[in-house]
Amino acid sequence: MKKNLMSVLILALVLANLILTAVLTISVLPQAKQANELISKVCAAIDLDLEGGSVEEASAVPLEDVATYSLNSGETMTINLKPGEDGVEHFALVKVVMGMNSKDKDYKKYGTAENLADKEGMMQGRVFAVISSHTVDEMRNDVEAIQDELLKEFRKMYDSNFIVEVSFTVTYQ
Repeated sequence: MKKNLMSVLILALVLANLILTAVLTISVLPQAKQANELISKVCAAIDLDLEGGSVEEASAVPLEDVATYSLNSGETMTINLKPGEDGVEHFALVKVVMGMNSKDKDYKKYGTAENLADKEGMMQGRVFAVISSHTVDEMRNDVEAIQDELLKEFRKMYDSNFIVEVSFTVTYQ
């Protein structure tokens, strides 16, 4: 009789443990998901901050060491923008100017007018790709982020940091 009573007691404790584990899992799981989302957001913010710090500011280069180059000979480029929430097609008329550190070791290799003119088609392609991936609202609200995105694209293209700034003037239609 003692064996049966002990078996029943052990079975009851196992079932109680199973029920409490299920209750604990159901009550803790949503909180754990929220904590994971918060941790992911913090990690993403830290990564963005680290990436943002890698972009050399134009102000770190003395003005007399900054050489400029206008893409498309200073003419405007017409770029179709990504359709926004309004569903209307928008265009951007863009003039792009690059600022380059003339004291950088790669400036002599890549930054001369002839070298830049040879690669101008590729640079225009990157400008079109970056700007056309944004809506008119994104362009209006965060031009600096798009300029930083272009700067990163040009730096990746040349595998160099001699380009210190990309700026553009834009008109929307």
